[in-house]
Amino acid sequence: MPFSVAAQSRQELEKQRLQLQKEIKEINTLLFQSQKKEKTLLSDLSDLVQRIGVRTKLINTINEETEQLNLEIKENERQVDLLEERLEFLKKDYANMVVQSYKSKTKNSRLMFLLSSENFLQAYKRLDYLKQYAAYRERQGEEIKVETIKLQNLNDLLIDTRSAKEELIAINLKEKDSISKEKSSREVLVKSVKKKEKQYIAQINTKQKEEKKIERKIEALIAEAMANSRKESNVKSSGFALTPEAVALEKDFISNKGKLPSPVERGVIVRRYGKQSHPTLKGITIESNGVFYATEKDANARVIFDGKVLAIQILPGKKKAVLVQHGNYISVYKNLDNVTVQKGDLVSTKQLLGKIHTDKTTGKTILAFVLFKEIHRQNPEEWVYKI
Repeated sequence: MPFSVAAQSRQELEKQRLQLQKEIKEINTLLFQSQKKEKTLLSDLSDLVQRIGVRTKLINTINEETEQLNLEIKENERQVDLLEERLEFLKKDYANMVVQSYKSKTKNSRLMFLLSSENFLQAYKRLDYLKQYAAYRERQGEEIKVETIKLQNLNDLLIDTRSAKEELIAINLKEKDSISKEKSSREVLVKSVKKKEKQYIAQINTKQKEEKKIERKIEALIAEAMANSRKESNVKSSGFALTPEAVALEKDFISNKGKLPSPVERGVIVRRYGKQSHPTLKGITIESNGVFYATEKDANARVIFDGKVLAIQILPGKKKAVLVQHGNYISVYKNLDNVTVQKGDLVSTKQLLGKIHTDKTTGKTILAFVLFKEIHRQNPEEWVYKI
């Protein structure tokens, strides 16, 4: 069909819309289940801002999808008009042939048509003409049937497309109503947060210092492990002294970049990698060394690829971090209550490493996931397939 390119684009938009709807559902389930308290105002505001952001993307996607449907409807209507014209022409042509056939239907008239030929060659051509005329009439009848079916199918498609458009419009109106209410709630929370803005900023700065301190310890631990491996193997290298098996494993790890499974089976990203503006406090920049996933209570962290447990680190509050080595790459899973592996264990892709801690105040279960190449941090989102 002439609109195949647009239809394909709409399929992509539909896939994106369904993904965003799923993300909103996950945000509602994983971030909005805890009771709202004075201590969680900033967290609640961040959650609301995130949901508004995703819902805004959803509305924009629905608008684009609706526009694609409009284009499809217009193209289909044009095709219907062309088919109706074509069908009308075929029917008139066929009707004329039927009349002509009726006038010359007797065997005598056909026989006279042949016998009145001036010579044998002319008679042969007239006989061939009669055969071709009959065959053409039969083809015309079949073509009318085919075109009628095409027209019916196209009309059915138009009905379905218009129905899909109406459904999208209804979804869009619902989402716009929801986002309007959420923005009103955001304004209320913003006013509450403003009253204690200095206190919140101090808390964020303290938290950032704690995270940097933990990162330095992890980097030192990795650096020490690399030095020990080189010392034991008497090999000069910038990273680990790898066995042939470890080199092959690292090669497989790299070849799966962008396709590695998520460190949580179900979740939403609540903080991305790198420097970024704070979602709710203007003028505040936070630096994230990894990706933070919100998941369901009692969920477990799972390893993203085959490897070897390099270390288990104790974090403040008796929480733990598991470091898994994949050649010169190290994946780190922080904020675990307990772990089910030990240093030196060989682990396989998606193997459970331990239960993720749930904060008693916010009610959220957050996994901090960090990825290193030697002691250099990587952006995990470039390596891990989106949930």
